[in-house]
Amino acid sequence: MSEVNSIIAADKQFLWHPFTPYNKWFDPPYVPLVIDKAEGCYLFDKKNNRFWDGNSSIWTTTHGHRHPRIIKAILACLEKIDHVSFLGNTHQWAVNLGKKLSLLISQGSANKYRVFFSDNGSTAVETAIKIAWQALKQRKEKERTLFLCLEGSYHGDTVGAMSVSSIPFQSRFKELLFESESLPAPSCFHCRWNRAKSSRGSDARESKICSWECLEALKKAIEKNKKRLAAMIIEPKIQGASGMWMHPEGYLKEAFKLTKEAGAFFIVDEVFSGMGRTGQLIASHKEGVYADFICLAKGLSGGTLPIAATLIREEIFDDFKGGYEEAFLHGHSYTANPLACASALENLKIFEEENTLRWIKAISSQLKSSSTIFWQHPLVGDVRVEGAVLAVEILKNKNGLIDSNLDIGWAVSEQAKAYGLVTRPIKDVLILVPPYCSSLEDIEGMVWALYKALNDILPVGK
Repeated sequence: MSEVNSIIAADKQFLWHPFTPYNKWFDPPYVPLVIDKAEGCYLFDKKNNRFWDGNSSIWTTTHGHRHPRIIKAILACLEKIDHVSFLGNTHQWAVNLGKKLSLLISQGSANKYRVFFSDNGSTAVETAIKIAWQALKQRKEKERTLFLCLEGSYHGDTVGAMSVSSIPFQSRFKELLFESESLPAPSCFHCRWNRAKSSRGSDARESKICSWECLEALKKAIEKNKKRLAAMIIEPKIQGASGMWMHPEGYLKEAFKLTKEAGAFFIVDEVFSGMGRTGQLIASHKEGVYADFICLAKGLSGGTLPIAATLIREEIFDDFKGGYEEAFLHGHSYTANPLACASALENLKIFEEENTLRWIKAISSQLKSSSTIFWQHPLVGDVRVEGAVLAVEILKNKNGLIDSNLDIGWAVSEQAKAYGLVTRPIKDVLILVPPYCSSLEDIEGMVWALYKALNDILPVGK
């Protein structure tokens, strides 16, 4: 048995992968890639075949794999320390990172934030939910128990994060969850009120015809629950796991205004959309929103080590000053791990010193121009780009042309490997989320690989 086959056999015997349907994983013809190394925007398998990393390794790798500056920062930290408890101790890497994040997010405004570290997106959101809940209790606003979220939203897999999500697959855990209410998402392609006859040829946001009924629904929900409303949580600009549902300009700003006027907290989940993915370091700043809670993870360390941060307005922190009765008794063993903090701090410096945001604009422009090719395919319903994110939505069916048993996204993404592209779909939505170090030629190559794979699975004219 070859080394590759031995690794795959042991994997199938001993491991359990997340978000993986095992009828496919155990299907004998299926051979997963065995990734051996990575560099820049490329992945290499054990046979040294090169692939574009078209989803930035589950949306985490910002400046590309193994950026030399981040590696150097981690090794320099490791020369002095590996890990230390953050309960009652501190260290320079956490302090420097916290200060950097606070100043970057405040952007010279009157808004001041404190940083609570954890280690992944779910825990960043969980932290925000628990702090919001406890703060309201300590403010004697115990009647505020209701959280609002958007249809199709996904904020993580811990119980609190699931409670404020409404993505269908989490419904199997509904008995575990606390009360929340989901509202119509401002996703123009999926909108029940959009009166545009067709969006073919353009992003559905550009051709929408509506009266902002989604905002009217939010306004009514807030008016109905004004005294009970604890917080609204939203992924700003893009709902990632929903299928890259991209919001039209203006929704976020108005949702923030309505929520704050009701005296409730506003939480932005920037685990995916933050760290430059939408073209700005903090996505909610694109609409001038400075939320009460800002949750960061994924790209915070450049895809190297697990770390997350929840930024909380200073006035909320004031509610927790006191003894054990007022303290926030919550935390993790790897909170503010020095190595992770060192990698995150260097990641932020690279954004500033290598003009990353300017290059993301170039990537976005290339994604928009290259992806127009998808409109040649009759089964494509929407092509949308926001920052360094491309989503191509395949119509569920059109005159019976698609086999109802075909898992389109999976099949196309698997076929894309034949053209040197690794990506991961969300059901029938094909996605590219490239690392920021990708050249324009790389971006064009990724788009073409995805398009060729789509035509292999669903040939035009058949």
